[in-house]
Amino acid sequence: MAVITAAMVKALREKTDAPMMECKKALTEAEGDAAKAEEILRVKLGNKATKAAARVTAEGVVVVYIAEDGKTGAVLEVNSETDFVAKNPEFQQMAKDAVRLVVEQNPADVAALAALELNGQTLEAVRTALVGKIGENMTFRRFQRIEAQGKLHQYVHGGSKIAALVDVIGGDEEVAHDVAMHIAAAKPKALDKDGVDPQQIETERRVAIEKAKEAGKPEAMLERIAEGTVQKFLKEVTLVNQPFVKDDKMTVGQLLKNKGASVATFALYVVGEGLEKRNEDFAAEVAAQQAAARA
Repeated sequence: MAVITAAMVKALREKTDAPMMECKKALTEAEGDAAKAEEILRVKLGNKATKAAARVTAEGVVVVYIAEDGKTGAVLEVNSETDFVAKNPEFQQMAKDAVRLVVEQNPADVAALAALELNGQTLEAVRTALVGKIGENMTFRRFQRIEAQGKLHQYVHGGSKIAALVDVIGGDEEVAHDVAMHIAAAKPKALDKDGVDPQQIETERRVAIEKAKEAGKPEAMLERIAEGTVQKFLKEVTLVNQPFVKDDKMTVGQLLKNKGASVATFALYVVGEGLEKRNEDFAAEVAAQQAAARA
């Protein structure tokens, strides 16, 4: 039998928000497999078991740059320790310069981006100097560069906290803007079913069956219940199947069809997605702001 440590229970508790004893029971049943234990908790507790995993915690900005011809663009996330620094004009300019370099020079990864030249010095040197000046760490976290089949459009929301970049083929400027706005608002995980991990779909199916069994549903109904759950899941996470935010009587796919348009691909970045936010009290944040102002 696997040994269930306090650290394992704590980690599952933080990820799922489930009660401590339920986490321990689930880990015991799963013989220490954290992923299986989370699945067990979802069966017992429903969606509450995954709500903590989606929390957005880190500070910073997401920025977008599109070339003049609309054919090449990128979205980039740059993180800081506090929202105060995320609003700093020099920090924001560094982010804008960096995303432009992504489009123009196509670096392979963040390390290659940091090595690119900006105004006679590397981007890493620019970052290091700004860290020294402000007194707060900042990092280039991730980027996505798109070469369009159609034309690129963007939507940035919440003071550069959410950014969508979408490649729209056909249609007009209005539908392209609406789709980019929808992506930022509804946060789809994939374009369509083909973009969803098959294992994730299978997990949704398996959880639905186990929940139905626990509810006492007849064996003959299980597959139908599972299929309904999967279809509901796909409607929630795939762009073309989501109800359009400005008119929920139609899906985004129907909107695009009506306008003679289609989406080749899209990128959606939310600041701090999947990152832990440091704990800092208000007094410490004010002190940091005053120190930055004196620098």
